[in-house]
Amino acid sequence: MNHVKIWLILIVLFLLESSIVPWLIPVAWQTKIIVDPHFILVIVLFIGLYMNRHTALVFGLIFGMLYDFIHYSPMLGPVSFAMGLTGYLAGLMYGRVYTSIVISMLVIALGNLFYEMIIFGLYRLFQVTHSDIEWFFFHQMLPGMLVNLLFALAIYVPLRKMFESLPQLQTEKDE
Repeated sequence: MNHVKIWLILIVLFLLESSIVPWLIPVAWQTKIIVDPHFILVIVLFIGLYMNRHTALVFGLIFGMLYDFIHYSPMLGPVSFAMGLTGYLAGLMYGRVYTSIVISMLVIALGNLFYEMIIFGLYRLFQVTHSDIEWFFFHQMLPGMLVNLLFALAIYVPLRKMFESLPQLQTEKDE
């Protein structure tokens, strides 16, 4: 029962991100920059920050694999690996520092950049993409990170209240 709300939020965001969000981004933006929001990644990072790293890893792996299948990824596994690893690394912050809005937004920004770098690195390694890192950073990573940070700011308060209302099943010792 604890994770039912989280599952519903992630499924709804996955459906919205796949169907409606591409229509909301103006076509004029898509010629100069590539805005690819990762709302699921933001929620996975919040799960890592406010629940624990293992739960974030599982959600990241599951929804990353859905991305690989549904969005016709050229390879199976990079998005799943990157999303799971990023959620796990964000979960390492759980209980170690006081998570204020500044820390949360910093972790989400760095997690988004880390996620995009893993995807870019794997695609470059297996020669799926031939663009250079400078173009990718300025035309895809930064616009996507800004959209994700705006989304994270918009949902910060309700999501934090939801996570704080969930009963914690594990203690820090188990973690």
